[in-house]
Amino acid sequence: MKTVDCGKQVSVDLPLNGLRILDVANGREGMCGRLFADLGAEVCLVEPISGVGARRNAPLVDGYSVDFAVHHANKMSVELDLTDPQGQSDLIAMAASVDMLIASFESADTVWPALRSTLLARYPKLVVLSVSDFGLYGPYSRFVATDMVQIAMGGMLARSGLAGREPLMPPGELAAETAAINAAWCGMLGLWQLKQTGLGDHLDFSILESTAQILDPAFGVTGSAAAGRTLFEMIPRGRPKKTQLYPIFPCADGHVRICILNPRQWNGMSAWLGDNHAFSDPSYGNLGKRISVIKDVNALIAGLFADKSMADIVSEAQARGIPAASVDSIEEVLNNEHFNARGVFTEITLGNCRGRAPVGYLEVDSRHAGIRIPAPVLGEHQDVVAQWSGSRAEKFIGDQAQVHEHADKLRPFSGIRVLDLGVIVAGAEVGRIFADQGAEVIKVENKDFPDGLRQSMTGEPITQSFAQGQRGKQSLGMNLRSEAGISLFKSLVATADVVMSNFKPGTMESLGLGYEVLSEINPGIVMLDSSALGNSGPMSRTMGYGPLVRCTSGLTALWSYSDEAGSYSDGATIFPDHFAARVAAFGVAAKLLQRERSGRGGTVSVSQAESILAAMSGLFLRESIEPGTAKPMGNRKEFYAPSGVYPCKGDDEWCVIDVRSDAQWLSMCDALGLSALKNRGELQSNDERLRHRDEIDKAIRNWTAAHSPLEVLSILQSHGVAAGNVQRLNEYKENPHFLARDFFRELIQPGLTEPLTTENGPVKAANLPDPDIRPAPFLAQHTRQVMKRVLDLSDEEIDSYVASGDLMELDTPLPS
Repeated sequence: MKTVDCGKQVSVDLPLNGLRILDVANGREGMCGRLFADLGAEVCLVEPISGVGARRNAPLVDGYSVDFAVHHANKMSVELDLTDPQGQSDLIAMAASVDMLIASFESADTVWPALRSTLLARYPKLVVLSVSDFGLYGPYSRFVATDMVQIAMGGMLARSGLAGREPLMPPGELAAETAAINAAWCGMLGLWQLKQTGLGDHLDFSILESTAQILDPAFGVTGSAAAGRTLFEMIPRGRPKKTQLYPIFPCADGHVRICILNPRQWNGMSAWLGDNHAFSDPSYGNLGKRISVIKDVNALIAGLFADKSMADIVSEAQARGIPAASVDSIEEVLNNEHFNARGVFTEITLGNCRGRAPVGYLEVDSRHAGIRIPAPVLGEHQDVVAQWSGSRAEKFIGDQAQVHEHADKLRPFSGIRVLDLGVIVAGAEVGRIFADQGAEVIKVENKDFPDGLRQSMTGEPITQSFAQGQRGKQSLGMNLRSEAGISLFKSLVATADVVMSNFKPGTMESLGLGYEVLSEINPGIVMLDSSALGNSGPMSRTMGYGPLVRCTSGLTALWSYSDEAGSYSDGATIFPDHFAARVAAFGVAAKLLQRERSGRGGTVSVSQAESILAAMSGLFLRESIEPGTAKPMGNRKEFYAPSGVYPCKGDDEWCVIDVRSDAQWLSMCDALGLSALKNRGELQSNDERLRHRDEIDKAIRNWTAAHSPLEVLSILQSHGVAAGNVQRLNEYKENPHFLARDFFRELIQPGLTEPLTTENGPVKAANLPDPDIRPAPFLAQHTRQVMKRVLDLSDEEIDSYVASGDLMELDTPLPS
């Protein structure tokens, strides 16, 4: 177990050493700046005289905010009054020596727009990242939001929960946590664009758009069980039925989940059930046939598991080749042998209490890059104001980057070549977002072992989901199980910048393609490995799917109704795949920046489970100090009232209202005409509202039931109250805010009869072009072109490799 060093920051060779950032945030998206700090950047939190509001956010332990402790570790703190001209002048002077400024202000802030304009005009090589609820323009730009509102309006809530019940809010603060990491990725894009063009930028980042893009994207790539369908096709409006594909079964001492997708896995399960069950015929290895009788199949499995322990079931399942995991509580995760062997948790002190929290998101060069020093005392580094004011001898990027004559046409990763071995969702997505930003991404795949993402219900060569996740890439058919195929791959590595994979840990080494080998060929190569549970530790090589990762990380146990035991409701989500892809992309981009200075590459490792843990850092820290606090909360926030999901007029229509201040309480009462409640003096206190929340919720439900979700949104937002409609996927394309901000693009994909609606870029910016939307490749479509262009092979040499099976080409002509 690691302990935070409360003295000076440990001197280690981290990728972003030398990068300097001003974090002028209100504290809500603090993990954005912390991710940069985790990788070595100097991040200075600029706070008002009383400190950012996050210092007072509940829950408090011994007077200290749990959330502040985890979101602002590794940072410095200075106090500046930005409503005062001297404070503004000090900030402008400090900005002269920084590379980036991160700011998140409320929509009603009157100081930030002018201050931002001054900064951008004075420092043309400064990257300014503005993080706000809805972005700085568009019809919702003046609205206010909380995490609950973002989850509702971003389209996730409509698909969470059980059919026949109210939608269920996911645990934690997933919208804010994932948006913070996505914002960090966008900040990294701004830095790379500065490097390419010599121009700084203003990045307008919207939490709503981030929520729609990376939690459960309607138009994004989905897992292999979806058989090529996007969520938009599968669940256009309502909540899905209780999933049968990733069933959870009660057992002697808890619950277990299994994922049986392919025939081999079913054969293992069938043998476990015995010789005489009704589904022993091998034809039930076909997923489609098995789905038709899945209730009866699962009833058999439930009977088998009922009297067995979680540990015995998981052990036997793994031995039989059946992916399985126990549904672990947060307490069990804190004591997990695998996570502790990997050093996933670190100790943090809050007053007189000591607790444990996830150390960070990434491993870089085989070391966890995470918490090294505790969150700062208010104004602890006030001398930084003087130290950072004025010019700086050498900035991380800005002073070296020359303004390019074609700056408006360049993308951040123009000139970067990626060899993409990634499969399914997380593997597909990280390569895709690099391709969107100008990288040349070559998908290396084998016809005999195709990416599971290529499967479909009807056998078509391309699907909507595959097109969404693989757009902009080239496909190279190559056999990495042959000596010649390995040799050709190594020749490609000599020309490449990045190799990405998300195989079971140890696979690349078993192929003779581990980092030690490839770095001998190309010392500048950056290698990414992404896995379910990390590349080391006792569970590292167990089979891992997203639903199992959520169980092992404690997320599934929390994602249930508080009044219904066993009502686990995460079966339809594909979290954290798209989110983990941004974590991985950030790490790779940081490592590439370090290579610009050192000439050497290195490794980046991402564990999907640890991405979930880090996104729930506050829950773990509090549970470690106050056992029993991490439990399903349903749709009510523990520390605020009123807050919840309320019924609306219409068929299964819902809204969210989340009041976080006394002023919003009074405004809500005015909007809903609840004068009797408004005039009750004791309800002016949040503590009293918590005690009377049942009465308050009843009054709210009576009002919302007579209004549509959009009416609730309009009426309450016009009064400055955080409220939102529970948006369905079939409402996306008509959303006025999405349309105003060009959230959608069109993808023309050969093999599909209609154009696809796809997502645009992750942030709005003056100097960052929108992605170049190009189709996804057919398997081995570009083999000949890649071999000619990159390795200068002749047609005769390529023909010989194809004949021997070392290379593969497209079998049939491309469809129109």
